[in-house]
Amino acid sequence: MFDYSARPELLKDRVILVTGAGRGIGAAAAKTFAAHGATVLLLGKTEANLTQVYDEIEAAGHPQPAVIPFNLETALPHQYDELAAMIETEFGHLDGLLHNASIIGPRTPIEQLSGENFMRVMHVNVNAMFMLTSTLLPLLKLSQDASVVFTSSSVGRKGRAYWGAYGVSKFATEGLMQTLADEVDTVAPVRSNSINPGATRTSMRAQAYPGENPLNNPTPEEIMPVYLYLMGPDSTGINGQAFNAQ
Repeated sequence: MFDYSARPELLKDRVILVTGAGRGIGAAAAKTFAAHGATVLLLGKTEANLTQVYDEIEAAGHPQPAVIPFNLETALPHQYDELAAMIETEFGHLDGLLHNASIIGPRTPIEQLSGENFMRVMHVNVNAMFMLTSTLLPLLKLSQDASVVFTSSSVGRKGRAYWGAYGVSKFATEGLMQTLADEVDTVAPVRSNSINPGATRTSMRAQAYPGENPLNNPTPEEIMPVYLYLMGPDSTGINGQAFNAQ
């Protein structure tokens, strides 16, 4: 596990947007960031899940989060602009962006992978991530110390059979992270890095490996040290790096 111990007020007064915040790693990250002082913007497509995370953060006495129902699969360009305008009006700037939302799609040989399925995975995992990044970048540049964290995968660093669309989307994720990192290096107070969560006890992992015993994998909460490190000031100056949570 990534070795880092975060002080309680690490993210005090920071505004951080988390995609796919309704469950799994996204929900754990949102609650963890809030527990360390951040105002968390919970973005996801299922409002009931987001509301549950909201209620848990509120009940714990952490800074009041915000629920942002937003479907990355169907959102149009003007909706991204409206999202950025809303965040600017309500919060003034953005200190952190965790790209966590993604879908697996079918795990099948490329020969049997339909174009429709390939494009759906690429749209959610890459196109929507690009749209959010480019649209929110001006708000991140208004921060004194902003961090963009991309969620990668081992299959996005070395190609593996049958991971087709998902694997390709994670290679693209690494590419976007590196491109952004090079663009903001020394010219903006923004850093860009990626995290490979590794095998984690989530519903997505169970979908990919139905025969696996989930109890052999750490919970999302157990892999949070690297997320805290990259979102907080201790990682200032770290840019363009690929991290492993485990």
